[in-house]
Amino acid sequence: MRDWIVISTLCFSLQTLALPANADIKTGVDALQANDPETAAREFQDSFESGDADGAFYLGRMFEMGLGTAPDVGRAAQLFQAAADKNSALAQNRLGLMYLDGQGVIRDYNTGAKLVCDAAAAGEENGEFNCGVVLMEGRGIDKDPTRALTLWEQAADKGHIAATNLLALNLKSGEFVTADPARAFSLFSKTAEQGNAMGLYEVAVALNEGVGTETDKVKAYTYANIAAARQHPEAPALRDAIEKELTPEQVTEGQKAARAWIEAAQAKADADPTEN
Repeated sequence: MRDWIVISTLCFSLQTLALPANADIKTGVDALQANDPETAAREFQDSFESGDADGAFYLGRMFEMGLGTAPDVGRAAQLFQAAADKNSALAQNRLGLMYLDGQGVIRDYNTGAKLVCDAAAAGEENGEFNCGVVLMEGRGIDKDPTRALTLWEQAADKGHIAATNLLALNLKSGEFVTADPARAFSLFSKTAEQGNAMGLYEVAVALNEGVGTETDKVKAYTYANIAAARQHPEAPALRDAIEKELTPEQVTEGQKAARAWIEAAQAKADADPTEN
């Protein structure tokens, strides 16, 4: 295997293995998915040497995850730094998280916040989500819930599940924005459709309580059952509580609907594995 490049300067997958437009990087990602890390490394290195900063980011992810090499978080951080220095938003976000967590580098909230927010400024959806988190918490940056919600809105518009859920939670509670239970329900419904456990659970809660939507105990039971199967920690108790309010016929109906939902989701995943 060709020697790995060594850059002399110092993120729930390869940034979910999103396929970028650059041909060399796309070829590298395809090679990784085909279990060919040698080709992937060569393509990423060539891409970086040709001026695409994201090439070093993807090489860094290979080191971080131990794909084709032993895991080496320190080397990963070096590669992320090299890519971030050349304005790779993907690398800025990942390196920022490493500084925030103290993983492979000394924990530094200020540096971490700056990096993830630089990624957000470039329109990178994970950066928008993570910058929103540090702005909401005031970690390494002045607290600014309004700006955090704006960033989560932007990330949600791009389909970011975690940002959609956090935006919906705030619309549900009204803590930092005018409460809008109907919109919160709509947002949770989107993540529920994607099989997200929090979205499924919150849809069940809303249907059970009639908040943001009409009360429907059978559907609430259905979604709570699915959320429990997806291992949401509070879903089993909700499912069991709702079940006590239903007739045996309604329980059977809800269980049948939950099975149908799971089977349809599995069929969709089997038909298009790239959606996972």
